[in-house]
Amino acid sequence: MQRPKLELPNKADKLLLHSCCAPCSGEVMEALIESEIDFSIFFYNPNIHPVKEYIIRKEENIRFAEKHNIPFIDCDYDTDNWFERAKGMEEEPERGIRCTMCFDMRFERTALYAHEHGFPVISSSLGISRWKDMKQINGCGVRAASHYPDMTYWEYNWRKGGGSSRMIEISKREEFYQQEYCGCVYSLRDTNRFRKSQGRDRIKLGVKFYSAMSDEE
Repeated sequence: MQRPKLELPNKADKLLLHSCCAPCSGEVMEALIESEIDFSIFFYNPNIHPVKEYIIRKEENIRFAEKHNIPFIDCDYDTDNWFERAKGMEEEPERGIRCTMCFDMRFERTALYAHEHGFPVISSSLGISRWKDMKQINGCGVRAASHYPDMTYWEYNWRKGGGSSRMIEISKREEFYQQEYCGCVYSLRDTNRFRKSQGRDRIKLGVKFYSAMSDEE
């Protein structure tokens, strides 16, 4: 496996990486480690519902960060704030304005922490997922960073050069928890509605993991 040598924009010396989960951040973290970039993980995802799912996703991310001795910043789980901001958007589709609000909220907190703790660059593992709109994510990241004159949101395309494939390979190798919906209560609701329409069972939390013996993505 040959990854390109990465460099932070503006010759910056360190990065604050917002992480949504271990499967999405695994390839990003290993690429940064190989490039000898100094970075810390920032876990702020108040959208994840219910709390059982939130804890599983966070603990998987902590496990992988500790394996590589990467600092892990565990931020607040302020779900009340998230639900307040989501009011009126309960029936919006995935990739719609509710998701924009959600990305804005998470990146605003990431940028604030970066500003207060001397990180000149922020980025996120969210964009590596083929289920996400990269333009939407990058727009939210750039907007959050623009509040601080010396901060940059790094719009690196983590999918390119086989990044998305390596994400799955790493997930299988590490046997990460395999989440079956984006994260919020409305995503869980809509995914279960779809599954029901296909004659499938509802999602069972905490039971499905990637396996090195499986080809399932």
